[in-house]
Amino acid sequence: MEFTTQAITITKTKASRLPEVDFDNLPFGSVFADHMFICEYRDGAWQDARIVPYGPISLEPSAKVFHYGQEVFEGMKAYKDAQGQTWLFRPLENARRLNKSAARLAIPEVPETLFMEGLKTLLEVDSDWIPTQAGSSLYIRPFIFASGTGFHASPADAYTFIIACAPSGAYFSGKVDVRIEETYSRAANGGVGYAKAGGNYAGQFYPTHLAKEAGFQQVVWTDDNTHEFIEEAGAMNIFIRIGDTLLTSPTSDRILDGITRKSILTLAEAEGIATEVRKIRVSELLEAAANGTLKEMFGAGTAAVVSPISGFGYQGKRYALPELEDSYAAYIKKRITDIQYNRAEDPFGWRYAVGGK
Repeated sequence: MEFTTQAITITKTKASRLPEVDFDNLPFGSVFADHMFICEYRDGAWQDARIVPYGPISLEPSAKVFHYGQEVFEGMKAYKDAQGQTWLFRPLENARRLNKSAARLAIPEVPETLFMEGLKTLLEVDSDWIPTQAGSSLYIRPFIFASGTGFHASPADAYTFIIACAPSGAYFSGKVDVRIEETYSRAANGGVGYAKAGGNYAGQFYPTHLAKEAGFQQVVWTDDNTHEFIEEAGAMNIFIRIGDTLLTSPTSDRILDGITRKSILTLAEAEGIATEVRKIRVSELLEAAANGTLKEMFGAGTAAVVSPISGFGYQGKRYALPELEDSYAAYIKKRITDIQYNRAEDPFGWRYAVGGK
């Protein structure tokens, strides 16, 4: 089914909250724009696409999202350049990954045209909510959940698709210390680790809490079977530089197919940076730390783009990473953000213009 902007009804807020917002001191993801996009799946079809004022939604206690966890989401950003033009970064990748996640949880897929038209219309309505301060952006959260009711363990018969936005400053500041996980697992073979499902993140919170109690900011996840192989860093993909080669784990049914991850690999290849996509043993990381070839580690994801790691802990011992003047992390982050904010050429066709200025 094709959707156009004419199929989306718009109801604007009577009083904008923009004057209340300090755009120079934005927290991440806790100040919300005036409007949201909503569409509902009923009787076998997505329908009633609309832009409405941001606010509470009503659900019955028997809504299946509460009982069987049918919920998936995405994370993306909108940027404004110096001329006031709005840009997105590889938005179709987000639409396709949302549908990949939805299919795994038996949720109806959202047509890409509906996703894109709803998103563009929302950004045009709330254009003034896109920050222009350095490092700031409009964080965008598309999500689908089971709004159909019933206590029987089966997929719902109704779903709701919402896109909500939050103007945000930088996600992380500074470097982080991480602990390599030896007990808990983020995901298992044959599971839903590759899906961006809320339950995946809920399961991370307790091990991350334990790591924070031990003086770390994040967890590096290892494989569920032996805990011998490095997989992800917190809610991000992970990159490790040994010598002049950038390593990252292959995607699987346990590891999220990160859009930033894919972009870094493409950019590194274009820039002549050696990369290897393969399994990385914890023992290899320890050996590189011991012989001085471990140069840097960083997480990669939409919110932070690149989050440098200053050190890691494993089996009660801490390992510090060297301070580099010309790190891959800093270079890659600048190259990607320059493309996102339209400060540099985009040889990859990643940038997507939204409306006019």
